[in-house]
Amino acid sequence: MAWLLISGDFSFILNMAEENIDRKSEDLFPQEEFKEMVEAGVFYGRRKSKTYPKMKPYVLTNRGGIEIINLEKTLDGLKKILEFVEVKVRAGGLLLLVGTQPPAFQGITELAKKYNYPFVINRWLGGTITNFKVIMSRVEYLKKLRNDAKSGALDKYTKKEKAQFEAEINRLEELLGGLENLTRLPDVMVVIDSNLHTTAVREAKRAKIPVVAFANVDSDPEMLDYYIVGNNKSKKSVTWFLSKLDLAIEEAKKASAVLAVEIKTKEEDKVAIATDKT
Repeated sequence: MAWLLISGDFSFILNMAEENIDRKSEDLFPQEEFKEMVEAGVFYGRRKSKTYPKMKPYVLTNRGGIEIINLEKTLDGLKKILEFVEVKVRAGGLLLLVGTQPPAFQGITELAKKYNYPFVINRWLGGTITNFKVIMSRVEYLKKLRNDAKSGALDKYTKKEKAQFEAEINRLEELLGGLENLTRLPDVMVVIDSNLHTTAVREAKRAKIPVVAFANVDSDPEMLDYYIVGNNKSKKSVTWFLSKLDLAIEEAKKASAVLAVEIKTKEEDKVAIATDKT
């Protein structure tokens, strides 16, 4: 498949997409969307031997031993994810973003910080969901150590003891730094590559937290509530998915803010009317 990337010859993917696309979906999924996905390399699957049997409907063809993903189905899955996320965000839902592989580091971190969402990019700490209270107590301890270091409360200790505190802060930041905004159990868990995060997915399922995943053909779809199938090993592909998620969250938050203003205005009008009557 490497020759495709070098030559930039993606025409066979686009041609196959056009042949297989449901004509009813043309307006919903314009060719520009397909070109964008092809350029991001979203269509790359795994080797046929690694394809999960229930993922076969998402495979368009096989090229050089690599499964080629049906981008129409990917877009269909994306539409469902974005609709679901928008509903949750409008209702004030909290998203937990999880992606511990290098292609996801930057995108996950930037998206989480933009909306003050909790995130995990180093490694999933077992019990983050199922042992929530204990994990949160460690997060609070991290916050306390940080505050003590800034305020000078640690100055009374010896140089060796302060070095130990600094080492503990660094250790806890690596484990828990992204969870400071996890003030309650999340309403949605977003996972990049569910195969790499089976513990996180299982904990979410046990707690009945919906899982949204950017999966590939080697994943078990029954473990996921909402998912799209695409190349989750490429930074460009992961960035493509997160950019779509970003737009959905932004639109939902704008709509939520407008609704809040409308409700406040109506309440103020009611108070004004009641005051005038008296």
